[in-house]
Amino acid sequence: MDKRYLGALILSPIIIFLLLGGIYLKLFVLGVSLIGMYEFYKVMKVKAMNPISYAGYLLCVIYYFTMGSYEGFNYVFFALILFLMLLFCIPIFDTKYNFIDVALTMLGFMYVAVFFSFIVLTSYKQFGYYFVWLIFISSWMCDTAAYYTGKFFGKRKLCPKVSPKKTVEGAIGGLVGSTVACTLFGIFTISQGVTVPLFHFAAIGILCGIFSQFGDLTASTIKRYLGVKDYSNLIPGHGGILDRFDSILFSALVVFYYLTFVIGMQ
Repeated sequence: MDKRYLGALILSPIIIFLLLGGIYLKLFVLGVSLIGMYEFYKVMKVKAMNPISYAGYLLCVIYYFTMGSYEGFNYVFFALILFLMLLFCIPIFDTKYNFIDVALTMLGFMYVAVFFSFIVLTSYKQFGYYFVWLIFISSWMCDTAAYYTGKFFGKRKLCPKVSPKKTVEGAIGGLVGSTVACTLFGIFTISQGVTVPLFHFAAIGILCGIFSQFGDLTASTIKRYLGVKDYSNLIPGHGGILDRFDSILFSALVVFYYLTFVIGMQ
């Protein structure tokens, strides 16, 4: 069996957590966040950087167990400032760490744990049980459509210095795939009683089709700088959590912010 298909099979239980929602989805995303942070902190050591990983993990757990609705999210900024201040105190007592390590610790938390948390925050919204699926549908369909479009029709390189295999044709295919998939899901969702016009689903598909690819390329720039192929070998044919979920990190933000600021959904 192709390793990509084997990896997809291993990831299939995600669907169960999406169906269950609630605390089960939250705990699943917490687990994925911790693994992703571990991968991020580990690859940083390739360049002799030394994030304060235990502090990052602690902040991640505290963040998820205190995270409630969107209103409670307003206090996160103040908590992060306080935690950053405390992090700056660590190199005073343990000189193997420095201010760069402090910055990387916070970056790993923000990039992985906080970005992932928008999956949970989206699920808290009105009709969130349906909209949280858009994060995954848009990302997975974009990735799949981009892969096969690029494989069969790709000729012009998209960002050869960042990701040599990606093509312009593949990027267009990914955008179309995300848009069509989200629109079809919108038709189904509206039939279930969700009172959101169909064009919003198409718009989310377009935006996710664009920014999920930026999420993929962002992960590629980090790996290229560090000189590693994958964040880990956890998932056969896909690499690590951050290799498989890099596009979802950006899609989660797109869906949440679109629902919040464009549709005005609480």
